[in-house]
Parts: sequence; structure tokens; C-alpha cells
Amino acid sequence: MKAVVVAHGEVDPGDVAHVRGADLVIAADGGTLHLEAWGTLPHLVVGDLDSLPPEARDRLVAAGGRVELHPREKDKTDTEIAVDRAVALGADEVVIVGALGGPRIDHAIANTLLLAGRADALIRLVRGPMSMRLLRGGERLELTGSEGEVVTLLAIGGDALEVRTSGLRYPLTGETLRLGSSRGVSNEIAAPPASVGLGTGALLVIEGGALPPRQP
Repeated sequence: MKAVVVAHGEVDPGDVAHVRGADLVIAADGGTLHLEAWGTLPHLVVGDLDSLPPEARDRLVAAGGRVELHPREKDKTDTEIAVDRAVALGADEVVIVGALGGPRIDHAIANTLLLAGRADALIRLVRGPMSMRLLRGGERLELTGSEGEVVTLLAIGGDALEVRTSGLRYPLTGETLRLGSSRGVSNEIAAPPASVGLGTGALLVIEGGALPPRQP
């Protein structure tokens, strides 16, 4: 089952397509406002509701929306709670939109790290053409982009060992991407379909967008 979690960060107009193709839609607090703008009633709203104005909450309840209120002083962000609820309700794929941007860079970082927090569901962060997911040791990922699309590979949690790629402009053939190194930034698809495999460790795989044209 595919679930979409809508957080309160910045969204792209194209993100609504993920919502409309989902089996389950959960809003994390102020993410309700994005859904309202898209004319979509979430199946569930979770959080402390500190970023959802009272009038918006009243409209939600009047429309039959379900609200699960959590205390403001808690051990998880509203977005993490929403992901937890999605998995508990049976989702094996969770797409998070609205996870990035806005004034709270700490929330953007925490939302990104949610990708590494659990292995019981495929979790992706998306914003417009950008998609981000985690690749774990022993896995191989087929990339979906076309020629020229940017691919960035970043080690997370430690060094990523035995990184092997195919179809990328700058190939990796069993190499190590060090934690904290920017070496994997701004690779690109040269010959689709491209792929990336990993021996040990974990990689953030970020797909989407295009590099500026090369100067002649």
C-alpha cells in the first residue's frame, strides 16, 4: 500500500500527483494546508496542531476529517509520527512531500534522516522532480531518470563501501564514498537505464533535475 505524508515545508505544484495516486494520505500538522489548497481531504491529520490555524482545523472537522492530537512536548516530530502511523496502517511505501524548505533547517535535516530510521517500508522524500531515498548495503537500485538527469550519492552513517554504478557519466567501480565527502555530488545519467549498487553501509540516492549546460 502506498501512503503519502504531507508535511508543512515547501511543496512543488507537481507534488499533488503523488497525493492523488496514494491509497492513504496523512497530513503532518500544517501539511493540512497544502492538501486544502489541492482540494484533498486527508484520511488522517496528526500532530500538535501548532501550525494549523483554528479556522483551518474547523474546516477540516466540518468536512469529516479525522484528527489525532499529540502533545506539543513529545519525542518525535509531527512528520515522524505521520510516517509511523502510515506504516502501522499497512503502508509498505511512504512518499513524503513538504519535507524540505522553510525556516526550520533542523526539520529539513531530521526529515531527511527519517529515510535511515526504518527498514520496514520504502520511504522517499520528493519535491518536484527531486526524489531521495536510502540504499542499504547489499542492495542495488535501478534509477528511473533519463539522460542528463542529476544523480547524487552521499554516504550516511559511515563510509559507503563497494559502490558500483552503471550508466553514469562518472562511474564508480567498487569504490568507497567517505562520510562527509562531497565526491558523490552532481553525477549524471549518461546511458539510461542507470543503476547503483552498494556493498556495505548506506547511501542517500538523490535523483532529479538537470545540470547547467556545459560551456563550449
